[in-house]
Amino acid sequence: MTSTTAFYPIGTSGVPWGQTEKQEWLSRQVRHRSYADEVLARIERLRGRFDVEEYGRLDYADGMYPLCAIRNPDWRDDLPMALVTGGVHGYETSGVHGALQFVEQHGADYDGRANLLVAPCVSPWAYERILRWNPGAIDPNRSFRGNSPAGESAALLGLVAPLLGRFVLHIDLHETTDSDETEFRPALAARDGKPFEPGEIPDGFYLVDDSENPQPEFQQAIIAAVEQVTHIAPADARGEIIGSPVVAPGVIRYPLKSLGLCAGITGARYTTTTEVYPDSPRATPAQCNDAQVAAVRAAIGYALAH
Repeated sequence: MTSTTAFYPIGTSGVPWGQTEKQEWLSRQVRHRSYADEVLARIERLRGRFDVEEYGRLDYADGMYPLCAIRNPDWRDDLPMALVTGGVHGYETSGVHGALQFVEQHGADYDGRANLLVAPCVSPWAYERILRWNPGAIDPNRSFRGNSPAGESAALLGLVAPLLGRFVLHIDLHETTDSDETEFRPALAARDGKPFEPGEIPDGFYLVDDSENPQPEFQQAIIAAVEQVTHIAPADARGEIIGSPVVAPGVIRYPLKSLGLCAGITGARYTTTTEVYPDSPRATPAQCNDAQVAAVRAAIGYALAH
């Protein structure tokens, strides 16, 4: 029997969720938007200019979701390869639409210069429900490892597996939102039976570098491009952003691969995770998409030049 806790309405404080609690959580989720209309339709319009492939299909109780990737045409084995991913967390809207906008506006710029592989919406079920997790209450962005429990993560790993060793760049597009603090972090604490410790949401754009392969000049090239579009998140009073030390303006570091994060899947020399703040009074949805596009362009430009 579950009871309401002080910080989340599902489960018993201090006790990790079982299947009953996960089913209760799932029963509360509501579809708010259409992956077919908002994402697949845009991808379909790219056919002819780009190669589109279905790299997997998620078959959930309330629907089936094709997973699509976009490639620029005429791939060549002698060209460097760049991976762009968005929507690993489905609620992080500018990751999805920023990736699509990049392809629509700039994908053709790299013909003959780089092989582009873009997976704009890794988690379509969560995109529709504006959620962080998949239906099993699993975070895909902690699940990029062998025998992944998340179908979203397993499918993307399968897409890149034949290409490992060829990537020079992977940029994974994310957002940090106010709902991280009001919903998703409390839910995580409740699911895992841990106390919820309130944090602070940074106001602005920042990047997550790889602590196991830091590339500070690469990260700063992206920051320099993005600050022409939107503001960069400052460090808090402790010199941190979301609990991690700020190592350069707008940059923190995580061990990407060991945490099972998407940006750690390729072994590329240049990797980063973008974090846009869409709830800022200083940023519009269009600015958030534009910031993601600026980040991708700067990342690819730097990788190709170095």
